Amino acid sequence: MVWVTFFLTSAVIVFAAYQLAKYGDVIAVRTRLGGMFVGLLLMAGATSLPELLTSISALQQNSPNLAAGNLLGSNGFNMLLLAVVDMANRNQRILRNAALKHALSGSLTVFMIGLVVFFMLADIPVQIGWVGLDSLLIIAAYIVAVRLIRGNESKASHEDIEEDIPDGTPSLRRGLIGFGLAALLLVIITPTMVGSADEIAISTGLGATFIGTTLVALVTSLPELVTTIAAIKLGASDMAIGNLFGSNMFNMFAIGLTDFFFTNGRFLAVIDPSFLLVGMVGLIMTGIGLIGNLAHIEKRIWKFELDSTLMVIVYFSCIWLLYIRG
Repeated sequence: MVWVTFFLTSAVIVFAAYQLAKYGDVIAVRTRLGGMFVGLLLMAGATSLPELLTSISALQQNSPNLAAGNLLGSNGFNMLLLAVVDMANRNQRILRNAALKHALSGSLTVFMIGLVVFFMLADIPVQIGWVGLDSLLIIAAYIVAVRLIRGNESKASHEDIEEDIPDGTPSLRRGLIGFGLAALLLVIITPTMVGSADEIAISTGLGATFIGTTLVALVTSLPELVTTIAAIKLGASDMAIGNLFGSNMFNMFAIGLTDFFFTNGRFLAVIDPSFLLVGMVGLIMTGIGLIGNLAHIEKRIWKFELDSTLMVIVYFSCIWLLYIRG
């Protein structure tokens, strides 16, 4: 029965995630905010809701390692998705074509992940109320990053020629309503899906660190997977790449936000030290993705881009390391 529940709820999430991509593109066109900004903030925040809800639920079940593995593990999985998308669209060279537009967002994503890893290593024993100072600084850094990205895109948009809205594009109201309903459906159905996945994970006897980083991170990243594929099919590669970079930024913001729901001390102080490995892998893979945006490397491995291939190797090497350590 638990497997039936898992597959049924996953199918609903696939549907809701596709609607997010569809109506996110409508909002981008109607508001002229741009696909990158909508993908990086609006869609990334909505598709990352499962990660945030899962982490809060894990804390309520007294499993901070599951919460941390979910958020940090999703970073690596999102970059794996970016590599797979790039491999599946070899003729379009997605990473190369989106280079300059995502240089800032990719750099800020690397900074945010690096900041979290730094605080995990520094272990600063300072709290304001029940929330750690490190978590508050992470939240502040995310707010500054959002303002930088929005300001940068606003300047760039003034330099671009304003394009006409395609015929048949739904109204902004319909786009907002559709986007909101799809996000609400994700909020409602995700806890059930994660609960069934957690039951399956427990029956295997694997540790919370490994399960959080792999299985839970996988199922909560389904929205990113589907919205990215849907955005690529719609020709909105800016939104697709922005969604993945933005999801990694939001995951780091969610780590700071999760601390508000953890009342037994500082959240970053109680998670397993092995998450430093997970955090560093997410940092390395995001850095590779950024380099892939900016570099003009023509060398291929088995007809695949070097950077995409390297991201796949790094991800599965991390999974193997976690498995043998667990």
